[in-house]
Amino acid sequence: MCEEHTIKDEQDQPSYLTRREFNTLAAGATVAFSFPALANPLKTVAQDVDIPTADGACDALFVHPAEGSHPAILIWPDIIALRPSFRAMAMRLAESGYAVLCINPYYRDARSPVVEIGESFRDDSTRKKIYPLYQNLSPQTHVRDARAFVDWIDTQSAVDTSRPIGTMGYCMGGPMVMRAAAERADRIGAACAYHPVSLATEGEDSPHLLIPKINAACLIALAENDDDQHPDDKDVLRQAFTANELSAEVTVFEGALHGWCVLDSRVYNEAQAEVAWSKTLALFDRAL
Repeated sequence: MCEEHTIKDEQDQPSYLTRREFNTLAAGATVAFSFPALANPLKTVAQDVDIPTADGACDALFVHPAEGSHPAILIWPDIIALRPSFRAMAMRLAESGYAVLCINPYYRDARSPVVEIGESFRDDSTRKKIYPLYQNLSPQTHVRDARAFVDWIDTQSAVDTSRPIGTMGYCMGGPMVMRAAAERADRIGAACAYHPVSLATEGEDSPHLLIPKINAACLIALAENDDDQHPDDKDVLRQAFTANELSAEVTVFEGALHGWCVLDSRVYNEAQAEVAWSKTLALFDRAL
């Protein structure tokens, strides 16, 4: 999760968003986000959906090209969950030819958005709101959700079920990616984690211990300040991937702070985020 050193680094770091973009975002408009233009973006269809799970109905965004069937991508958001910035990122991925499901991990307690537009994890009031929701999640809920989400994905006509599924996770979504890839190794062929937390711990439920069960090609994109705090994690992950002969890239993004890939983060770094995005598309192209 976002630790105190990350919050301090965010406060000390100038925003990569312009003031106009930040104000537009605070007003709730996704038009503030300026991605580099796609050469041939596909026309897409977006739906707000409710997915049945063992613990209730999960609200989510499902967006996909308007025609045909396509490989599916499951997105696990960061600690502030499903909101306009993640909707924009899901839309961009769908325009590139994927059927994208972006879920609200806190559905057991609240529907999305769980914070108001403009609220920041840097604010004590926001952290007090989010922490109880985060603490209600566990490795067990991650696994149950992965089963339900993959099962739902495979019932959708917009999904090409003959091709593997990709999955992406940000911050706390990193462990969810690893657990999903292990639990549904039969379907998940690509797994990407961006500024993930707690992938290599000393606990018996550490996500890295699941690597022998994973069949997916992996991208682990680490923030520089997270690596400063846990410098051994990248080596543990690399050794585990190598030992299990998995195709995996574990990379520290120099100068990128925790949260750099997320559009409404104060430390959003467009140049580095685009590098991560390009690596992701290249991996999906190879593996899905």
